[in-house]
Amino acid sequence: MMVEFSVGEFVDSINQTFDIAYPVIAVVGEVTNFKISKGSWVYFDLKDDEASIRCFTTVYKLSFPIEDGMVIKAVGKPKLHNQYGLSFTIQLIEPVGEGTIKKATELLEKQLTKEGLFDLARKRAIPYPPKTIGLITSSESAAYTDFTKIINERWNGLDISLYNVLVQGEKAPDDICGAIKYFNELANPPEVIVITRGGGSAEDLWAFSTEKVTRAVAASRIPTIVAIGHEVDISLAEKAADRRASTPSNAAEIIVPDKKQVLVNIAQINLQLSSLMSNLFTYYSKELDQIKEMLDKIIILKINTTYEAIQTQSVLLDALSPKKILEKGYSIIKINNVLVRNAKQLKNGNELNLQFFNSSAGFTIDKLNIKEEK
Repeated sequence: MMVEFSVGEFVDSINQTFDIAYPVIAVVGEVTNFKISKGSWVYFDLKDDEASIRCFTTVYKLSFPIEDGMVIKAVGKPKLHNQYGLSFTIQLIEPVGEGTIKKATELLEKQLTKEGLFDLARKRAIPYPPKTIGLITSSESAAYTDFTKIINERWNGLDISLYNVLVQGEKAPDDICGAIKYFNELANPPEVIVITRGGGSAEDLWAFSTEKVTRAVAASRIPTIVAIGHEVDISLAEKAADRRASTPSNAAEIIVPDKKQVLVNIAQINLQLSSLMSNLFTYYSKELDQIKEMLDKIIILKINTTYEAIQTQSVLLDALSPKKILEKGYSIIKINNVLVRNAKQLKNGNELNLQFFNSSAGFTIDKLNIKEEK
């Protein structure tokens, strides 16, 4: 039985069939005739050795730069347009194969480098050690086990908040970006965000080189560490992070010190301080002994010098003593204890006192006779 349609009815019927039979499908092929129209609409062909299909999407669906020759997986739905024929409307694009992934990464890295996303001047210091950590990874992964094991062995008292995410596949970028946003919007955010997973193929690790995740890491207001256990190629998220770690275990080693080594260091410092204090005590004891010896010498010298000075003054005083003069035959005359220095002080009737070397005598002037010496 043959069914008759108008052209419009036929197009609608085919599209309804597509909606039911192929609501969402993934097609892998090589990109050709890639172009962007009016800065918004993306057109290209997807081909293999046997066929080619026209594809359509918007620039907002592109998670990485695309060039002809790349092999991609396009996720979307087929649609028969009433004027332009059959095309494939794409909702999600992923690179396929190491060659395409490497090329896509290089193109995106070149673009983001021009924007300054990887500049060293943007890098911030990681708190060491932090008290709070936001951990973004799969709770069932070896990366989670390795990170938490090593970090808890090395340090105590840490508050680690896990945000469980997919770390590969088409939903991984949105999961990771959502986790970064969650920690950044907390009233009391963690001091550092650690984003980690183990190694894998280029396809497995692609989420960490997507533009969405790379920009989210760079835009985080919380310092970030990205640790992907794959040393061959470095993901763009690692380059955008404030610090890169080679493995989940290495991330733990970067964030916190080893408490065992810290205790050893403290013990060594204590020994060094004890030795230093002992050496200082010995040194300053010797210094004090030398100072005491020097002071003793100075004191003795001062005493001797002073004694000699006293002796010299004593001899001088003794030589100038009135008794020494009296001993030579001189005498001292006084009137009422007043020293007589001139004969003009004398008058008849004065009572005089004469002081000799070892005796004295008193008399009264009866008849005064003064002779002036020329």
